[in-house]
Amino acid sequence: MIYQLTTDNNSLFDRLKPGSYSRRMRSHYVSYGTKYDFARFFAVCRGDEEIGIISIFNASSLVCDLAGCDFTDDELEEICCFLNIQKPYSVELDPRYASRMEDMLSELYRIEHRKEFAYVPRGELPDIAVDETPALDDVYAILKESFPALANSYELWLTDTSHRIRRGLSQSFLMEGKTTATLQYIIDGVALIGQVATLPEYRGKFYARRLLYWIGEKLTIDGFEVRLFARPHRVSYYEEIGFAAVAHDIVFELKDEYRIQ
Repeated sequence: MIYQLTTDNNSLFDRLKPGSYSRRMRSHYVSYGTKYDFARFFAVCRGDEEIGIISIFNASSLVCDLAGCDFTDDELEEICCFLNIQKPYSVELDPRYASRMEDMLSELYRIEHRKEFAYVPRGELPDIAVDETPALDDVYAILKESFPALANSYELWLTDTSHRIRRGLSQSFLMEGKTTATLQYIIDGVALIGQVATLPEYRGKFYARRLLYWIGEKLTIDGFEVRLFARPHRVSYYEEIGFAAVAHDIVFELKDEYRIQ
C-alpha cells in the first residue's frame, strides 16, 4: 500500500537508509514538510509497517527504502504502477532496484546512466576570488543561459533556492561574474554540487573547472564531503579536477511524448 503523508513525521524520515537519494529527500522534507503541493511524500507500506518513502518534488521523484527494509518484487511493481500514474519527469532510486524496474517503466520512461563522484582533496586551496554569498539574480543570469528549463522559471527557482539557503541547506557560489555553482543540499556532512554553469562567451576557458576545484577544497576544509553526479562521458573531466567516480547511477526520464508542454 502507498499513501500520502499529510502530517510531518520526523522519525520516519530519520529511518531512511543513508545515501545520496535519502539525503536529497530529507533536504526537501526539512525545507518544506508535508504542507505544499509541489513537495509531496508517500509512505510505502508492507501491511501496517512503513518500509519506504516516495517523494515528488516539483516534477522529480525519489524512491528510498528504510533502514532494515528491502523492497520485494511485488512492492517494486506497486511502486512502478504508482509512478506510471503520477508521471514525474524523472525517477531516481538505488540502482539495484532501478535495474529490476526497467521493464515495468519502459513504456513511459527512457534510461539515462550517470556516475556519482566524490571529491578527493589535495590540500591546496587556490587563491581565486569566489563570492560565497552572491546575489541570486546574478547566479540566475548565468544559469538561464545553460539550463533552458530555468529560463521561464525564475520565480520558482528564486523562491526555492533562497528558501533552502536561509535554512542552511544550500549555498551558491559565483566566480568573477562568469561561472556559478549551487549546492543541491548540505546535509549529514555531505554537500552535493549541482547547477554548474558558465556564461557562453567564457566557456572553454577553464572557469568552471577552477570553481569546482575551489569548492571541493574549501568545503573539505570546512568539514564536508563533496559529491556530484554527471554523465559517464564526463569521468575524465571530473577526475582531472580531483573527483573520483564512486558509484553508478540510473535515472528514469519521462519520454518527450508523455511530457506536458
